[in-house]
Amino acid sequence: MTRRVLEIETLAAFDAHARRARNLNGWFVQSLDLTERVEALLSLDPRGAVFLGCQFSPAVEAHLRRAGALIFPRLPDLPFDPYRGGLYDAAELYGAAPYRDSRDAAIYAWARSEKARLLAGALSTTLHDHAITDALDDATETIAPRRVVGIMGGHALLRTDPAYAAAARLASTLCASGRLVLTGGGPGAMEAGNLGAYLSPWSDAVPEALGLLATAPAYAPSIDAWVAGAYQVRDRWPVAEAGRSLSIPTWFYGHEPTNLFATMIAKYFANALREDTLLHRCRGGIVFFPGQAGTVQEIFQAVTENYYAAGPTLVAPMILVGVDYWTKTCPAWPLLQRLGDGRAMGRVIHCVDDVATVPALLADPSDSPA
Repeated sequence: MTRRVLEIETLAAFDAHARRARNLNGWFVQSLDLTERVEALLSLDPRGAVFLGCQFSPAVEAHLRRAGALIFPRLPDLPFDPYRGGLYDAAELYGAAPYRDSRDAAIYAWARSEKARLLAGALSTTLHDHAITDALDDATETIAPRRVVGIMGGHALLRTDPAYAAAARLASTLCASGRLVLTGGGPGAMEAGNLGAYLSPWSDAVPEALGLLATAPAYAPSIDAWVAGAYQVRDRWPVAEAGRSLSIPTWFYGHEPTNLFATMIAKYFANALREDTLLHRCRGGIVFFPGQAGTVQEIFQAVTENYYAAGPTLVAPMILVGVDYWTKTCPAWPLLQRLGDGRAMGRVIHCVDDVATVPALLADPSDSPA
């Protein structure tokens, strides 16, 4: 018989389940302050329960250990919670302070320090990334895989570039049609994708938003000015009414700041895990705007999964935007064509100039392969 597993990530959920429970077997309780839940913890049999980074009174903790619970301790001196129960949002990462004082900057500085390379540091980042994957699964469990569409491209694309505007318009169209836009979470084309999705409830907002962002076209030389432009947009069009989108950035490239327009942010330490997660979840297709080595890596990592797909329904469309760029400047398209010859993926790879043609080339969202 398979043991029931119950994930508890809020005090409200703990209280609700504790009122109905006979024991705590199969409970996984993440990062909660349980110092005021003495009665429930002492009265319910804790054998088979797992507590990840929770707080208890000393007497309750001793009781739980003696009675058979597994307790993962809180890890000291970390600027992040390795057992967190949910995804990030821009307000948590940035706050209202200068970037150098933000949580995002503190975590990036820690990730580059000697502490991160010690055993305790490696363990904490692994636990964190596992928790993020779990939270990502929870956040997307009701979304059909074919509704998730990736928008990739260069981090250096300026907010004033026509390709940035094109990516934003495309993302707005996709979000309005019921797709979930997913990006790598950084600036440039990735920010444009999240921006367009964010603004999708307001049909005429993109041009005005681009005007606000034009005061700081890039995150260099001033991340604070770049962030301030994004906050102007978020103030003008409030996040409570915005379109949903997902980003999956990484502190491995922490010098490229996470954009503020994704409403769900799954930020990882391990870039290899992040890249695999990012590309694998775009079952509705991936749109690639011009970029350099990182974008090319994503193209060929995605095409490898398509090339070896076990069946046609497991092949996700790949659309390269910019015919001249992908055939001459960075000629990935001829190689993709050669790889696609005679294979199922050859029917769903495209190179286009007009982003208006993209939605029709993506996977049918009603088709949801396992």
